[in-house]
Amino acid sequence: MSRVKTVEKPVLNIADAPLQEFGDGRNFVARKAVMGKTLGLEGMGCSFHVVPPGKRAYPFHRHHVLDEFFFIVSGSGEYRVGERRLPLRMGDCIGAPAGGEAHQIINNGDEELRYLALSTMGSADILEYPDSGKIALGGGIQNADFSTNTIFKVGRLTPAGYYEGED
Repeated sequence: MSRVKTVEKPVLNIADAPLQEFGDGRNFVARKAVMGKTLGLEGMGCSFHVVPPGKRAYPFHRHHVLDEFFFIVSGSGEYRVGERRLPLRMGDCIGAPAGGEAHQIINNGDEELRYLALSTMGSADILEYPDSGKIALGGGIQNADFSTNTIFKVGRLTPAGYYEGED
């Protein structure tokens, strides 16, 4: 006998999604609603972002494990990908494959930029931040929720030999 997973609220309108502010309060300012977990998704992340004019949600980065897909709901902006800058407008779909070029969504328009971000979700990811030379790694992620990491580190690597410092 199979067991059916029942989701308490399988429909969530983005207008009703609970937004929470995040960022550094200067260049990185946005409101975000994590929707995937609410909708019962465990293998796919889904969030709704609202970015004010002149701001961006995240630094220029690339994932090494997770694929990302973005859908522009409203507003306009720019997609920085590798060395290119591409215009964005309502209805655009964007793919950012794991191991691909670094990317960033920037609101260079006059109104809020609203977009959905979907991603594959595993229990780990590694990210690179080319502008700052940092890397980030997270592991132990459960139910597509990065706040459940059992380890999350951000920093810069100092090259070392594999056995260096080991007894």
